[in-house]
Amino acid sequence: MRARLCLLFWMIVASIHAIDFEADVWTKVVSRSCLKCHKPGGDAEDTRLVLLDPAVSGGKDWLTHNHQVLTRIAGIRKKSSNEPLVLLKVTEEVKHEGGEVLPRGSTRFQILEKFVREGAMTAVARKNDTSFFDGVTMINDTRLLRRVTLSLAGRLPAEAERTQIEQGGLKSMDVILDALMKEEAFYERLLEGFNDILLMRGVDGVPERILGYRNFGNTRNWHQKVKFDEIADTKERTQAKYTLTRRYRESILYEPYALIDHIVRNDRPFTELITADYLMVSPYTAKGYGIFDELKDRFRDSEDHMEFIPAKLKQLNLRNGKPDQVTPTGYYPHSGLLTTFHYLQRYPTTDTNRNRQRARKYFEHFLGIDVMELAPRVTDAAAVDAKYDVPTMEAADCVVCHKSVDPIAGLFQDYQNPNNDFGPFGPRKEGWFKDMFGPGTRPDELPESETWRALQWLGQRTAADPRFAVAMVEHVYYILTGRKTLRPPKDIDSPLFDARQRAYREQRNEIERIAEVFRNTKFNLKSAFKTWVRSRFYRADGVAVQQLDPERATELDDLGLVRLLAPEQLHRKIRAIFDYEWTLVTRESYYRILYGGIDSKAVTERILEPSGAMGAIQRIMANEVACKTVPIDFAKERSKRRLFPNIEADVLPDEEARIRAAIVHLHSLILGREDEPDDPEVTRSYELFAGIVSDANEVERFDPRENYFCRASFKEVRLPDPKYTLRAWRAVVTYLLRQPEFLYE
Repeated sequence: MRARLCLLFWMIVASIHAIDFEADVWTKVVSRSCLKCHKPGGDAEDTRLVLLDPAVSGGKDWLTHNHQVLTRIAGIRKKSSNEPLVLLKVTEEVKHEGGEVLPRGSTRFQILEKFVREGAMTAVARKNDTSFFDGVTMINDTRLLRRVTLSLAGRLPAEAERTQIEQGGLKSMDVILDALMKEEAFYERLLEGFNDILLMRGVDGVPERILGYRNFGNTRNWHQKVKFDEIADTKERTQAKYTLTRRYRESILYEPYALIDHIVRNDRPFTELITADYLMVSPYTAKGYGIFDELKDRFRDSEDHMEFIPAKLKQLNLRNGKPDQVTPTGYYPHSGLLTTFHYLQRYPTTDTNRNRQRARKYFEHFLGIDVMELAPRVTDAAAVDAKYDVPTMEAADCVVCHKSVDPIAGLFQDYQNPNNDFGPFGPRKEGWFKDMFGPGTRPDELPESETWRALQWLGQRTAADPRFAVAMVEHVYYILTGRKTLRPPKDIDSPLFDARQRAYREQRNEIERIAEVFRNTKFNLKSAFKTWVRSRFYRADGVAVQQLDPERATELDDLGLVRLLAPEQLHRKIRAIFDYEWTLVTRESYYRILYGGIDSKAVTERILEPSGAMGAIQRIMANEVACKTVPIDFAKERSKRRLFPNIEADVLPDEEARIRAAIVHLHSLILGREDEPDDPEVTRSYELFAGIVSDANEVERFDPRENYFCRASFKEVRLPDPKYTLRAWRAVVTYLLRQPEFLYE
């Protein structure tokens, strides 16, 4: 009996300490310390330890393969000591090109040592007793509809859409979204989101410089030659010149986003973002490129600076007409954004940078990879320089990044002109650098015959890379939520590491699932929007329990949608609900920046948490919007009112039922709440209204008319407010405009 009890005890102990290969060995050790070199195309691709990168391989085959490889490697021992060779390698007790990666005694070393010494028996599957979404409440279909229409179209749901969602539920959302994604407002939101990601509006200098002097010096300033002699008045002529210049510059800055618009609007494969053999031009930019005469018959309105059509440039010439670029086709080798002068100008190069910034942005924008996280920073750069002739090709800490970055940088070699005003095109006269890894995409090198179209070659290979679909799905997630997707947690010694890892893994599984849908719909970006909207990650609305343990709270920390509205979104929401243009945070650039906006140049990240200045702007907004819209609404006929369709301004608090019904309507319209008349929040609003009326009537005298500045215009008379009820309603609306349900999404 005692023996059986001892055996049972040790079985329990063993099960407690058993290692989960994916969660422990792979996640905490191998993927962080070994994968960057030991994979196809990595610096250690010729060794016996070659692992599959799940970001490239996808599915679960990579896990089985990597477990088998590591199990085999774990069995190799050093003959003289019979010690596992892999443990001696990672501590550099035996020569290891990657140096010491796991110090003895570290948590990661202990995990690997346990796996190596106990073998495959430790690679048990960890089971979760509960689903990741257990206890998570989902937003109902009606509120989801409101969330989607406000977010993507800047409007409230139409009555027909409400009927569709009430009758068909979540299944009808695709049909609603198909119609919504044909609206102009959707494309405004789409391109606004992609500018947050690509930041191409943030080019230095005047936009005309994008069309470089080297190749378009004779045509790029065509607008300066327009005289407007037919306008006699000097001020009007000056204004006409200013308007022409403004429209031309607006057209130039919009051009690369017109490509995104064209692809999505016409349900074209989104791979054309980096493979399109054309660019989009307007009548104004066509003149800048010098190709307007051959295209003018294709424009519906040659005076419309925002009408864009696909076009191709011929191979580039110098200002004197001599060829600057010779191609077998006679045309410029377009490859979507990769070859647009806007993208190349926004991310310029220098003689020392050698296109590495462009390579870093390529990985970030089109493959979703932050190359700055591939390897630890070199702590003693001087020592590395002294030890190696070419550190970026010889020092292990440098090679791990540069072996991936430099080949991509080399593909941009024809765009090496550091003088932005001359344009980005400009191959090096001396040829490409020899102290860099050659142009290509690991492990393939760029064929010599493809050098003239190196970025087309890159674009085609990128479109076939599984990571492209994943990156685009992540971009859609950002547009919908305002947040970037989760990154793998780093602090493996944290007691909350497993919780953070589970949250990351669950979200990553959803991203990969949606990426598969995206690929199966021939890269139609609309499918990614529709699938994300139906996802539980987007529909999550809260948790059913009041208090969560720290691990569960950490798992659910990034779930759902709670973000401060960006300035542009706040403006559109006010317009949608109140039919009123409050433009302070969009018209004045300094207010837009103060409220968390960006200028795409110096300020490139939106503020997600409110500051004191943002709180002040919120108070200004609530006061001004309520001041203008409440009296205007009451001045209309009942049938035309938005805010108060079922009540008049002179109804007193003693008619409590009518007041509460009006408040229920305001809560629904402004906050999207579905409250009953006796709801505590309705009571709170009612008490505010009643309290203001009561306080006002206790004073000896107040002005019996609404505030002078709250008229619709200065031509209108002030509305009568003898019992202070109109101003009390204004206070209620002000209060609602400062609620999180309005200011956040």
